[in-house]
Amino acid sequence: MRNIWTIAKREYKLYFISPIAWVVAFIIFLVLGYFFYSYILYAANQQLTGNGSGYVPDMQSILSPLITIMLFASPAFTMRTLADEQRMGTMEVMLTAPVRDWELVVGKWLGAFLFYITILALTWIYPLVMNQMVKPGIDQGLLLSQYLGLFLLFGAFAAIGVMVSSFFSNQIAAFFTTLGVLLILWLLSFPVQASGGVGGDLLSYLDMQGHLYNTFMQGIVELKDVIYYISITILALFIGSMSVETRRWR
Repeated sequence: MRNIWTIAKREYKLYFISPIAWVVAFIIFLVLGYFFYSYILYAANQQLTGNGSGYVPDMQSILSPLITIMLFASPAFTMRTLADEQRMGTMEVMLTAPVRDWELVVGKWLGAFLFYITILALTWIYPLVMNQMVKPGIDQGLLLSQYLGLFLLFGAFAAIGVMVSSFFSNQIAAFFTTLGVLLILWLLSFPVQASGGVGGDLLSYLDMQGHLYNTFMQGIVELKDVIYYISITILALFIGSMSVETRRWR
């Protein structure tokens, strides 16, 4: 665990000296701030005009844009994790150190995931403000369910990004490949929604957004959805570890 934590701390600190991370994080909060302001203004107008009787704002209108942004921003956060080590030749040095392959991959993932959690934690300012502005307040149970779903989703995003980064020494290639993998998993069930059948059921189960919007974002926490995201994360980290191990024997 010491090796994992050491790598994770180093990786986490690198995000705060990376201009790409700062720019993307700024864009995230700029867009979320715009949506938050627009949503609160809309809710206030609904109350003033009487069209929103009983209308209580919730966080889904703010968190949905965050999910979309992170879907496209996640490859930018993870593209350098292992690809940059290979490009600079430091991967060979790390592989000769007393660090196991899986410790390197998990450490890189944990550093990236901690950065994702930092962004997610900063978005708590929105429900805190919203809870003070509306009566009787927002649904706390629904809010916790939504954030749990995002916590698991972002863990899977980070793991997939680190896995793909282990395949390349070029950050741009890692970026577009990660984006492609995430989009496939995100839209997997669309081509088969009309056809159904066993194949359709399987693809629907593998579809990432179905495990989020149908349950967590509705205030429902089901074990199968938790297991799904954890399984995706573990599988991606395993494949990434195997990829790094193959480089050791080249």
